Amino acid sequence: MEDKRPLALTVLSVSVLIAVVISKLVSYATKPRLNLPPGPWKLPVIGSLHHLVGSHAIHRSMRALAEKHGRHHLMQISLGEVFAVVVSSPEAAEEILRNQDVTFADRFLSTTIGVITFGGNDMAFAPYGERWRQLRKLCTLELLSAARVRSFRRIREEEVARLVRDLAASAAAGEAVNLSGRIAKLINDVVVRCCVGGRSEHRDEFLDALRTALDQTTWLTVADVFPSSKLARMLGTAPRKALASRKKIEHILEQIIQERKRIMDRSSHGGDGDGEAMNTSECFLDVLLRLQKDGNTPIPITNEVIVVLLFDMFSGGSETSSSTLIWTMAELIRKPKVMAKAHVEVRQAFQGKNTITEDDGVNELTYLKMVIKESLRMHCPVPLLGPRKCRETCKVMGYDIPKDTTVFVNAWAICRDPKYWDDAEEFQPERFENKSIDYKGSNFEFLPFGSGRRMCAAMNLGIANVELPLASLLYHFDWKLPDGMMPEDVDMQDAPGILVGKRNSLIMCPVTRVAPSNPQVIAS
Repeated sequence: MEDKRPLALTVLSVSVLIAVVISKLVSYATKPRLNLPPGPWKLPVIGSLHHLVGSHAIHRSMRALAEKHGRHHLMQISLGEVFAVVVSSPEAAEEILRNQDVTFADRFLSTTIGVITFGGNDMAFAPYGERWRQLRKLCTLELLSAARVRSFRRIREEEVARLVRDLAASAAAGEAVNLSGRIAKLINDVVVRCCVGGRSEHRDEFLDALRTALDQTTWLTVADVFPSSKLARMLGTAPRKALASRKKIEHILEQIIQERKRIMDRSSHGGDGDGEAMNTSECFLDVLLRLQKDGNTPIPITNEVIVVLLFDMFSGGSETSSSTLIWTMAELIRKPKVMAKAHVEVRQAFQGKNTITEDDGVNELTYLKMVIKESLRMHCPVPLLGPRKCRETCKVMGYDIPKDTTVFVNAWAICRDPKYWDDAEEFQPERFENKSIDYKGSNFEFLPFGSGRRMCAAMNLGIANVELPLASLLYHFDWKLPDGMMPEDVDMQDAPGILVGKRNSLIMCPVTRVAPSNPQVIAS
């Protein structure tokens, strides 16, 4: 008799398979569909990446895509395995950054930033919660308060005076200067002195290590867009370079910490140490070491915490300031009438002085402030702000935003929205005249520093590092382009990366009008 058991098993297997398929289909058909924001077409595996590949200015590509696909300027894209939403209008930004701020209070943590910050152990990238709140409180009250920022004015004045002397020497020799390089060095020197003090023998080494670490964080890696791939993690070089940089920073900082502790001990025992006024001008490291020694903070101030907070201070206080200064000078040289108006204001305000100090009233220069605002509007230092992460599924402007969605707020696109800005692509500082628009996060058409709980905490430090140098550059010097160049020839392309500076160096010729050693105005 023929054995029918194989046939029975086959029928049973097919029946089970059909039942499973029907169950899946029923589940899919009855499952509530998410009403996701619109977006561009996708490819298997890579998602929307092909729309961005080849673009060195991702924020510009995202604006172009949003104009085409983003209804209400809310657009979905898939960066490999990472589902993301791009926000490109003030209305959508307000909904996320103010109305639902807590829901979007987490940060997207890239692999390289995760390595450098010990897995998001710093203030900028720590998950939203009690520890983050205590870190933020510590930074805003102890490290970045208005009083602390003012206490660094001597550092700013000394470094700016050094820059002015160097530029005057170049002017006397009739040399063109790489203003981008000069400005970057100025701001780096200011911020490193604010971070670790002015006389550390390891300062240059520390600066180099910080710069190298920062370079590893400028954009997403393959491991970021394919987080489930072990191969992507194995082949990626950026995380390994970031780890090497972090270890170098830790090693250098340990030496600097011991150096500062010796200074603080000598100062506390009545000695003059190395001559630094520790109590009146503490650097960030001094403050953190004092708090570490006191032991009264809600969270322990370990050396690990010191490393990541100093990295936050450096990245937040240097890159944005130098970028803004360079863009501002580039815009001014292209707009002679605006440059002339700024010259007149500064030279009238400080007439007869051979050196400008912050006590002379730099922060009262109305037109200079408008110039800085307009520069920040046109050239947001971090055009996509710090990417946020959705903590729970929610609705934004009628669309469903799933939990863990990465959110990019395209501040660059928002600041150039023609609905809010006339002649949005033109540099016109006068647009801020008699208007109460500021960069403190309450005007959602103008978000150079973000808004809400995750707004840039180093904003006051960044602005202070821009105002005095810009006023001094305009007070002491007239500026020309090298022979043969016209204002329209100045290259204004963005550099690639998350922190967007000017792609090519700004080369200009200083002509001394007020010599730093002589208050007399030099005839042109």
